[in-house]
Amino acid sequence: MTDASPDTPFAPAYRGIETRLLEGDLVNFHVEMTGASDAGDVEDYAECAAAQYTLIRGYGFARHVRTSTDEEGGLWRGDAVYTISPSLPDGLKTIDAEVVVASCRERGIPTV
Repeated sequence: MTDASPDTPFAPAYRGIETRLLEGDLVNFHVEMTGASDAGDVEDYAECAAAQYTLIRGYGFARHVRTSTDEEGGLWRGDAVYTISPSLPDGLKTIDAEVVVASCRERGIPTV
């Protein structure tokens, strides 16, 4: 958790996205940001990166594998892994890339 009080406005600064194709359809995303309210904000940033990357690769869907987050001195880091696919994959944590990218734009969260 951050030291921000409930009265502090949400003012994120998105510090960058690093993308690595691990193998086949497995992709790793490293994100950094400041001003996050909690780990959920970092997870959202990583999901936005994954959704846009999925579209760039010509696919429509992704499945969340895992995300780990860490905060030190106000700098939040996220390490997320997703699989990307042309059709809806099996699993509970799937995303429709076009829908997620549109939502990210509406919320002002940058993508790849």
